[in-house]
Amino acid sequence: MRETPEELEELQALLDASLSRSTSHLRSIINSERTLTAEQLTQVLTGMCTLALSTVTAKGEPRISGVDGHFLHGKWHFGTARGAAKARHLAARPAVSAAHMRGEDLGVFTHGKAEILNPRDGEPAADWPDVLAYLKDFYGDDLFDWDNDVVYYRLRPDWMTVYAPDIAKLTASPQS
Repeated sequence: MRETPEELEELQALLDASLSRSTSHLRSIINSERTLTAEQLTQVLTGMCTLALSTVTAKGEPRISGVDGHFLHGKWHFGTARGAAKARHLAARPAVSAAHMRGEDLGVFTHGKAEILNPRDGEPAADWPDVLAYLKDFYGDDLFDWDNDVVYYRLRPDWMTVYAPDIAKLTASPQS
């Protein structure tokens, strides 16, 4: 777990607020007995988690693709090739939705805005060196030309909810 107490508090507040302003239908599916706390979530979302990431084209059409997601400091981080369609979409329209699902055991659904951590022209995010160190440790130093080949994002969530019908099973054996 990489989250500070403040980050856990912020994440818990987001989870609580998101669920409270959700529809009654969603609240009938996701409730206090079928969700995770912020602390439990950070213990379950370790390593690389495949995300279904949705962006929007210039014509307003949705596009979905898979990305490697890393849940660090209570937020999703993901990357793509600098020339990828999703990179163009995010540069023009940073609104994004992401879902991470593990069969019927876990669903993490997030909406927010993507922010670039390592822009080609411009200052990187203040925490980019730490995120980059994590990524190099995970993938290896020489997998990419980290400055030119890939662009990394942080999803700044404004809504996030978690479906976990069997909390004991999920938290007993975290998967990556």
